[in-house]
Amino acid sequence: MNKELELSPNRLVAYLGKPCKAFTKADIVRYIKENDIRMVNFMYPAGDGRLKTLNFVINNAAYLDAILTCGERVDGSSLFPFIEAGSSDLYVLPRFSTAFVDPFAEIPTLSMLCSYFNKDGEPLESSPENTLRKACRAFRDVTGMEFQAMGELEYYVIAPDCELFPATDQKGYHESAPYAKFNEFRTECMAYIAQAGGQIKYGHSEVGNFTIDGKIYEQNEIEFLPVAAEDAADQLMIAKWIIRNLAFQYRYDITFAPKITAGKAGSGLHVHMRIVKDGQNQMLDGGVLSATARKAIAGMMELAPSITAFGNTNPTSYFRLVPHQEAPTNICWGDRNRSVLVRVPLGWAAKSDMCRIANPLEAESRYDTSQKQTVEMRSPDGSADVYQLIAGLAVACRHGFEMENALEVADATYVNVNIHKKENEAKLLSLRQLPDSCEASAACLESQRAVFEKYNVFSAAMIDGIIRRLRSYEDGHLRAEIGEDREQMLALVKRYFHCG
Repeated sequence: MNKELELSPNRLVAYLGKPCKAFTKADIVRYIKENDIRMVNFMYPAGDGRLKTLNFVINNAAYLDAILTCGERVDGSSLFPFIEAGSSDLYVLPRFSTAFVDPFAEIPTLSMLCSYFNKDGEPLESSPENTLRKACRAFRDVTGMEFQAMGELEYYVIAPDCELFPATDQKGYHESAPYAKFNEFRTECMAYIAQAGGQIKYGHSEVGNFTIDGKIYEQNEIEFLPVAAEDAADQLMIAKWIIRNLAFQYRYDITFAPKITAGKAGSGLHVHMRIVKDGQNQMLDGGVLSATARKAIAGMMELAPSITAFGNTNPTSYFRLVPHQEAPTNICWGDRNRSVLVRVPLGWAAKSDMCRIANPLEAESRYDTSQKQTVEMRSPDGSADVYQLIAGLAVACRHGFEMENALEVADATYVNVNIHKKENEAKLLSLRQLPDSCEASAACLESQRAVFEKYNVFSAAMIDGIIRRLRSYEDGHLRAEIGEDREQMLALVKRYFHCG
């Protein structure tokens, strides 16, 4: 059996003996018939960033064929703010490659993500998944390469404090049980996400842990593997849906909110990227960061202020993006440096055979570790619309290849020091800053919108809607007004607690 299929936790992959991308309508029908599936769910992202669900009972084989072939009508005006009620009908059509068995349904149910189509049967121009698809197509057309991505999904689990084996405040990174209380919950989430097709790298407890009013708040993270950018967004959407549903069963509360309270770690949604050609990672050249990677980084440096419009979408985002924290505020990049906006993580470029050193009985390994190298954008958080965010990053990386001075921009924004130390103040002052509010982010997007609208990736209507929503918060001075006031901070957090 193909090694990529062997041991797959995805039930359809294991049963059908083929990768998800090869699923056909006949495969879906076969799986339904042979596994006593009695219902089908269509799921699709809406303007609020959440998955919506339409349920179908399988009345008979003819009806099943009809819904899989023709999809169904939905009210677009109830899903997206840019669609008028007077002409609101849209079609949703299932994408067979996304099919998975619903782990929470009592009645055996198969779920699939859908794409939106307009009245003329064309992909809806401003829909989330089509915007990302257009961004990836434009990247391929300009560069001849594929844009891949993966997310680090951070979240807090909140439950009554058990008081046994208390964790050390803000020292929860990679903690084991019993000091970490929700490792089993996280691994159960990971198992369900993998069954639904998510390509998971690993999971662990994160830095944040504290107790407020008799409730324990514990931060966790699930990190994915690099895949085609369209798939990366789908996996994050399904993962959020699974984490929330399992939490509901356990009577836990979950938040992906960027900030919980003053003085405690917020939750980001770091996105790693790599550029691939003919199946080979292009991020390294001779063991060092390639010109390809540096051009992509330059594009992100140029468009970083407006990327916040997709990745930091409510006022609490800008209480996480504050100076002298691990969340970045300065537009710069560096190696293994968590104070920068774009980080080049450790990439297995060492020449030693670490596996053999750790395990002397092993023969020499010849693993191609160059495939592992990525670059990481650290500003986004859980409020992001993941399709818009990854589309925006694809646009920014593509833009780097269209900039005549890309390598010069990369050189000028590179830092290899702690920019918050006094002796490096001159370098700090030379760097541009990220926006400090939704209002400021909207202004940045307005000034750079032409790049995102190029090649018709982001529609003008979508950009207008994003700017309008960001400006509606009227938060230009909110961070200064609240300061360290814990009560006002908690009230703000409560208002946007279930963002994303």
